[in-house]
Amino acid sequence: MNPQPHVFDRTHTDDLAAFVQESPSPYHAVASAAARLEKAGFRRLEETERWDDSAGGKYVLRGGALIAWYVPGGARPETPFRVIGAHTDSPNLRVKPLPDMGSAGWRQVAVEIYGGPLLNSWLDRDLGLAGRLALRDGSTRLVNVDRPLLRVAQLAIHLDRGVNDGLTLDKQRHLQPLWGLGDSREGDLVEFLAAEADLDPADVVGWDLMTHDVQPPAYLGRDRELLASPRLDNLLSTHACVAALAAVAADGDALPYIPVLAAFDHEENGSESDTGAQGPLLGTLLERSVHARGGDYEDRRRALAGTICVSSDVGHAVHPNYAERHDPTHHPRANGGPILKTNVNQRYATDGSGRGVFAAACDRAGVPFQHFVSNNALPCGTTIGPITAARLGITTVDIGVPILSMHSARELCGADDPHLLASALAAFLQG
Repeated sequence: MNPQPHVFDRTHTDDLAAFVQESPSPYHAVASAAARLEKAGFRRLEETERWDDSAGGKYVLRGGALIAWYVPGGARPETPFRVIGAHTDSPNLRVKPLPDMGSAGWRQVAVEIYGGPLLNSWLDRDLGLAGRLALRDGSTRLVNVDRPLLRVAQLAIHLDRGVNDGLTLDKQRHLQPLWGLGDSREGDLVEFLAAEADLDPADVVGWDLMTHDVQPPAYLGRDRELLASPRLDNLLSTHACVAALAAVAADGDALPYIPVLAAFDHEENGSESDTGAQGPLLGTLLERSVHARGGDYEDRRRALAGTICVSSDVGHAVHPNYAERHDPTHHPRANGGPILKTNVNQRYATDGSGRGVFAAACDRAGVPFQHFVSNNALPCGTTIGPITAARLGITTVDIGVPILSMHSARELCGADDPHLLASALAAFLQG
């Protein structure tokens, strides 16, 4: 008999806002997720160590990715998995290897465009800088300058009278943020960040750094029924997955499946990395989990044959000013519950049997859900769902939360949708 469903409420959305604030980069996101899992009794495993067959919650960190799972007491090697997947990265501006530049008496930082951001949304915003510093001894150190530091200044309308007829931004020339006055010199940014992290600049040999909007998440609307926030794509799903896994772990020994969370990096640029969904990370860790419980090749294949994955990523709510861009019969709305994404060309992995699994989970959780398909005249986006289905050969369902302003520096969702998603994910993990 399955345990009672875990039902989340608005306090989950409050915690989402805190999670986003703690997570200006994928590296901070997995650290914040790991801290929540640790509170729920999970323990970290190192990939370089031999794993045992003990029950309980476990997780692995690699770069900006996290894989976590709970082994119920008495779980057999062939016990199937229930996987919930998301990604930790968001479109933004990322610092180049030679960051110091300047022009006309301004100090600037050289950046590269990551993913597919709405470029105009990064203009005239107060930006912080966060990520990780690579040190000479091979370790890394997180750094987060969460205060106004950078700004991509827009050209005044007086110097571009036609700007309101269509803004055109050159990615190389127009998006290099300024951060001070004077002549730029090599080592400026590294010296500054080393001081922020209490490091010797000579020890810093590399970095993975990115900009973020320092304005915190906020409830919006007459009745505070909306949430405006950076990085909802896709920290909203990552946070919901963490909450769902931690909740079901409390009843872990009663679970018929092994619940798994896979939070990947690099989804926004194709997932082709050692920490992306295209890589072997998830498959390898599932295999090692089977082997740690005494399983062999046959047990691994049996476990995967019964495994189902739910890939959670945000989707498009119908936009009131651009309703014609959406499918005319599928109009997902904010606070209407999670969306079930379908695309017959496999840009989403959902099929009929997968829809049944997710619908049953929503029924158990008492959560409404909506359907999403793209307008036939427009290209359809994709997720980690089809990649995971193809790499592991497992049934996969694509879902998410409908939002506005996707890929903006600041996005918008219904304030109830995050906790409705978490409730549905927890019900799915319980089987």
